[in-house]
Order: sequence, then C-alpha cells, then structure tokens
Amino acid sequence: MSRALQQRLHGILQTATATLDLPLDPGHLERLAVEVTPAITALLATAQATAEENAPVRCALTDAEVDEACGVRTTEYAGCVSRIGVDVAEDSPAAVLAAELRGQSDVIATDVPNATFLQLTVRPRSPQAWQWWLDKLGVAAEAVTRQDNTTYAMGVVGDVVVAMCGDGVPKLLEDQAAEEDVTPQVQRLRALLAGQREQVQAGGAL
Repeated sequence: MSRALQQRLHGILQTATATLDLPLDPGHLERLAVEVTPAITALLATAQATAEENAPVRCALTDAEVDEACGVRTTEYAGCVSRIGVDVAEDSPAAVLAAELRGQSDVIATDVPNATFLQLTVRPRSPQAWQWWLDKLGVAAEAVTRQDNTTYAMGVVGDVVVAMCGDGVPKLLEDQAAEEDVTPQVQRLRALLAGQREQVQAGGAL
C-alpha cells in the first residue's frame, strides 16, 4: 500500500472537510485515508489500463513497398509517407536528414531521390511553426512562392538541398492576417468598456 498516496489523500480529505465544514476529527480523516487508498489504487490502475487499450496504435509497414519501375522504396509511419530511391544509401546525408525531420509532427512526406537532395512536405499547425521551418532551412519569407493553397521554398541544411512544400500554409497565414486586422478594433472596444466600467465604479463611490 502506498504511504505517499495515503498522505496525499489525507491532505485532500482535510481540505474537503474544512471546505464543507464536516464534523470529522483528525482521527477520522486518517482512518478514511487508510481505508480508501486500496480502492483509489485499483481505480487508477484500471483507468491506466483502459487508456492504454484505447490509445491509437502507431503502425509501420513491416516491409517497404518497392516500385521496381520507378526505383523507389516507400514506407509509411504515423501518417508520414517516406520515399527513397532504391539505390540511395540509408546513411546518405539526405536520407539521414529525412529520418531526423520525420520526428516532427508537421512532416507528412519525405522524398529522397539521391544522396544530397530532399523533397520535404510539411503541414504546419500555426504561422509560428511555418516560420520555424523557414528558419530551419535558412529561407527568407520573401523567397517563398505560392500556388493555390501550397507554398514552396528551397533551402540548404548541411550538405543537403531541401525543396520544401508547405501544405495549407497560405490559408494559415491569411487567417493570421485577418486576426491581426481585427485586433486593434477589439483593443479599442475593450478600452472603451474598461473606461465605462471605471466611470460606473467612480460614480458608485461618491
């Protein structure tokens, strides 16, 4: 039986007793803590087991699919598609960089046609995340091009040339711009309301 859990429960019971003004003395609280600890432990274990059973399983293909005609080996893991030329070594600079970047949740595809070139497709969740990618590749914002709802940029990381595709980035940036446009109006409204509230409070104090 966990002594630490008993102590935590004792503290919780003390707080609840004081809040609800219950007629319980320290002896009652200590006995309650001892009695309920096994039940709480069992509930926590059950909840953890249930969470583990319901957790989504991140599956990877056990064997890479090889397209002999195109000479490309494809695998998919956790929603990210990885393609690499069959004649490209797994320890080549581009392959190593692709493996590293796939650790970022924004990455939805990596293509490595040769040892020093990487095609990277990302779907950032915020303008700040997109800026992080530009900084990572050393790309200036003005060097980014747009086509429909996709942006394109070229950068260099170490010995690897990276062609990055930003899926959904234009809409992401447009939404941010719309929010920034309305922010001054919201600030003025808040200032007005704050001024009125101060006047009411001042009038009530007279």
